[in-house]
Amino acid sequence: MPATLVERLPGALRVGADEVLDYFLAWVEQSGKKLYPAQEEALLELWAGKNVILNTPTGSGKSLVAAALHFKAMSEGRTSYYTSPIKALVNEKFFDLCRELGPENVGMLTGDATVNRDAPILCCTAEVLANMALREGAQAPVDYAILDEFHYYSDRDRGTAWQVPLLTLPKTRFLLMSATLGPTERFETALTELTGNESVTVRSSDRPVPLDFEYRETPLHETVRELVGRNLAPIYIVCFTQRSCAEEAQNLMSVDYATKEEKRAIHAALQGTKFDSPYGKEVQRFVRHGIGLHHAGLLPKYRLVVEKLAQQGLVKIICGTDTLGVGVNIPIRTVLFTKLCKFDGEKTAILSVRDFQQISGRAGRKGFDTRGAVVAQAPEHVIENLRLDAKAGDDPAKKRKLVRKKPPDRGYVHWDRNTFERLRTSPPEPLVSRFHVTHGMLLNVLGRPSGGCRAMKQLVRASHEGPASKRQHGRTAMAMLRSLVGAGIVELVPRSADHPGGVRVSADLQQDFSINNALALYVIDTIPALRRGDNPEYALDLLTLVESTLENPDLVLHKQLDRLKGLKVAELKAAGVEYEERMAELEKLEYPKPNAEFIYVTFNEFAKKHPWVGQDNIRPKSVAREMYEAFMSFAEYVKEYGLERAEGLLLRYVSDVYKALVQSVPERDRDDEVEEMVLYLRGVVRGVDSSLLDEWERLRHPDEARAVESAVEAAADEAPDATRDVKRFTVLVRNEVFRLLRALARRDWEAAAEVVAGTEPAWTPASLEAAMAPWFAEHAAPPRTDPPARAPVNTRIERGEASWRVVQVLLDDEGETSGSLECRVDLAPSRRAAAAVLALESIRG
Repeated sequence: MPATLVERLPGALRVGADEVLDYFLAWVEQSGKKLYPAQEEALLELWAGKNVILNTPTGSGKSLVAAALHFKAMSEGRTSYYTSPIKALVNEKFFDLCRELGPENVGMLTGDATVNRDAPILCCTAEVLANMALREGAQAPVDYAILDEFHYYSDRDRGTAWQVPLLTLPKTRFLLMSATLGPTERFETALTELTGNESVTVRSSDRPVPLDFEYRETPLHETVRELVGRNLAPIYIVCFTQRSCAEEAQNLMSVDYATKEEKRAIHAALQGTKFDSPYGKEVQRFVRHGIGLHHAGLLPKYRLVVEKLAQQGLVKIICGTDTLGVGVNIPIRTVLFTKLCKFDGEKTAILSVRDFQQISGRAGRKGFDTRGAVVAQAPEHVIENLRLDAKAGDDPAKKRKLVRKKPPDRGYVHWDRNTFERLRTSPPEPLVSRFHVTHGMLLNVLGRPSGGCRAMKQLVRASHEGPASKRQHGRTAMAMLRSLVGAGIVELVPRSADHPGGVRVSADLQQDFSINNALALYVIDTIPALRRGDNPEYALDLLTLVESTLENPDLVLHKQLDRLKGLKVAELKAAGVEYEERMAELEKLEYPKPNAEFIYVTFNEFAKKHPWVGQDNIRPKSVAREMYEAFMSFAEYVKEYGLERAEGLLLRYVSDVYKALVQSVPERDRDDEVEEMVLYLRGVVRGVDSSLLDEWERLRHPDEARAVESAVEAAADEAPDATRDVKRFTVLVRNEVFRLLRALARRDWEAAAEVVAGTEPAWTPASLEAAMAPWFAEHAAPPRTDPPARAPVNTRIERGEASWRVVQVLLDDEGETSGSLECRVDLAPSRRAAAAVLALESIRG
């Protein structure tokens, strides 16, 4: 078995730079790899002490060059940083480097987790490095910086984070990497001026797997069938909306692209895989037919299934969005563009050369293919008109009668073969500076021990902006500075023996200020105003407070608003309101924003003291709160709002709410209901797809996680004992009782029977309906399921050694006790199931 890279280090620490390079090259050779010319050139330039801009195609080994630089830094006793645009890539690189360079030598810094922060190799998002550079400038302990996916420098929202290190870290050596950079001379000049060291670009267009390009004027299903027939699968069909992904997958279901043997192999590979969410059956139907889906709206576990099947060569076609260009782990031979235009957040436009080439670069599997393929479809109406022309032939009469298809009215910009050729052959557009000044940037720089004001001026002057923009940024910085002085956050200090003069940031502010958790600070600051002692809705208001600090799940909120509008229309129609008035009333509606006035008022007060947070950062909403108040399962909420194609979006949001509650709310501010709410949200996420929490929890508690992993390895067949932690198990029991109560209240007899399935006595939907008949005969409304009905006082639990007895009180619509559910929880089956196994003994009412 080849040695890991870290095993080369002991000797390397006692030798010179040339020997270190020899050690690395020996490891490469021992690993069975062979360096490409561009990799060799980049290594030599790095070892010569230069800044390097590495511009080579996807799959050409840029990560190996980055590993070499980390190895070089460790051999010199220096610190190296790796940055990436998204947390998922940071996590992936963190684990890769742990395997090769040892977990004790690698750390990670993201907004979610901090692991081994004093390690010599640190993986972080670009924003983390940028904030460090702003706070510490030339004193930042960054000897080497690797900025991966550097084309994010042009990102409209995040580009500043990629530019800041290039303005503020003069003692750092840089490695900038991307497949699509465009001209780089300006970056070479900027890095040389900053560091005083020569900077070079190592560029190559040689791909390990060359690409063939083709423009097609045949219907998509014919194109796909021909590509499969030419053995050019797996094919990634690039769509630009989640809806179109599902539609194209459905359109392809009419043809068998997988043989019977391949379908049997897929069936075998899916053994044990649960497709148990509302959209799961649809995903399973596609996958069993040899067609995969891959986009952000899917649950992570479904995307992982598609990736694994693709790696095994079992999926011929994958319909996905352009997230493919961000390094998704899917081996594909052909990239097939359904369009060459997309909505960019503001308007529909032709793809940029960079986007086209970034996505195209995923074609061709190194080690599997000798060539990859990139195919683009002509517009649908053009293809249909060509078919009409061919059908009419040379008959003038038939041609005059043709009713030609028109282009779409919306979401379309014309493209043709010339567009395709331009995108294929043109160099990527020049990267555009996105530098802008923020309160957070200003406070970070002004907080330096000395010369903060001068450093801020220098930062603006050094930015990669034009003269007019620099003047505007300077005026913006001055206006922000005046607002900070007016708020008492920054004070003007005359020159003295203790201070060089200029400005000074409040000492109190420095203790609590962190640009990464400013809104968490708002939560902590505002919790006392919720009046925990005399507020019966304290837990719910706390949840709303946390939700208001998170990004909006726009699609979910739109669905909530649509639901409210539907109900309002029905109400207004019944009242005989005229159409124009109905429309005017609908315009006034918003999605639910509980406690909005309180949140806006407290946030405005907070912003006076902390103006960097920005007025648009607070977003009152009620998604997790609505789920918890109604005690809905994930599947119920998805069905309630028709979110089947956006399950992944909803799950990520609920996961973020759970994480924010755990991270932002101090232990002292959590009562029993808050703890129950935390466990409820954790249970929702884990019950649907645990992958979103497993890694996060492992990274937050690495030592505990390692101990757990060791225990799991030592007893791999032993299921975790869900009953061991009495407090947690009590919440699980109550959750199961509430699930049963809610199903009975909704008269969903099938769901109720499912909760108590497999227990004694046995219940069927019919027997449950019969048992609840006396209640519904006596009461006009179903049993209450709101938070007061779920109060602990209404759930009586007697804990025994072998089983627990549970009595859930039923409340009528006036809050009076009118019956009960008599239940039993046997501990032995609960241990086996790693969950609370609920048996219903009787219904009294």
